[in-house]
Amino acid sequence: MMRMKIIFVLYFTILLPLALAQLKVGFYKTSCPRAESIVKAAVQKRFNTDKSITAALLRMHFHDCFVRGCDASILIDSTNQSRSEKESGPNLTVRGYELIDEAKKALEKVCPSKVSCADIITLATRDSVVLAGGPSYDVPTGRRDGRVSNMNEVNLPGPSLSVSQAFQSFKDKGLTMDDMVTLLGGHTVGVAHCFFFSGRLTNFQGTGKPDPSMDAGLVTTLKGICGNGSNPKAFLDQGTSFSFDNEFYRQIRAKKGVMKIDQELADDRLSSGIVSRFASNANLFRTRFAQAMVKMGNIQVLVGNAGEIRKNCRVINSK
Repeated sequence: MMRMKIIFVLYFTILLPLALAQLKVGFYKTSCPRAESIVKAAVQKRFNTDKSITAALLRMHFHDCFVRGCDASILIDSTNQSRSEKESGPNLTVRGYELIDEAKKALEKVCPSKVSCADIITLATRDSVVLAGGPSYDVPTGRRDGRVSNMNEVNLPGPSLSVSQAFQSFKDKGLTMDDMVTLLGGHTVGVAHCFFFSGRLTNFQGTGKPDPSMDAGLVTTLKGICGNGSNPKAFLDQGTSFSFDNEFYRQIRAKKGVMKIDQELADDRLSSGIVSRFASNANLFRTRFAQAMVKMGNIQVLVGNAGEIRKNCRVINSK
């Protein structure tokens, strides 16, 4: 009986505080009541002049969560001693950092050292999705910021992978195939630099011909885009490029996937059924996207006394 009492006490002294420290909706209700509205205002201001910020924030959020978890390690600048995640190949085209800086600066004036950079990324991404016509959903907050950012740890699923290869990265983070297909639906407002898919346009796998899985008309369109400018890019959804809807799934079912992984979602038996459901049911996609974003936002989060609340999202606090 005594041993059971000791175990009972240990459970409440060790496990209960951990449980209380988990993410929750309205985490800043007392410590910084205006937190979410301040982030929203910063996003609205940027969206008014740059609707592509939705795609940029979705990418930033994904690239952050898939390395060390959703800890804002992607925001940390390199130093003379270490090269941060920003300098890795997949992150060289990530943008939107200045928007996070702006939101953080505004929050520090009102609630110093209260709101984490990790939560700012998560909230800003949600707000940008809503502005683009996507679903509105509650974001659990309470994340803390990581103190490590190493470019050598960045190993993200690339656009040329097969469905099964890409899924391994998602599975490793506790996500399902349905989650993966849903999250890649964020490409409905996305863009890609031509070097990510140019191999599909002229010399696919050394054949000297375009990828046969790509619509011929799209090949012609993309050749025109990629032949102009110093760093050309194309919309991943050629239909409703700035609207957050299910058109992406309709496009890839019509062989109009710009990146290889996008097209394979529609062609691979592991994912084609999910694509078909989303293509024919916009509300289902909206619902599942909101759920999948919340789930992704919970990957390996730091809570309680772990990590820190950075004063400057680009710099780790001095000890």
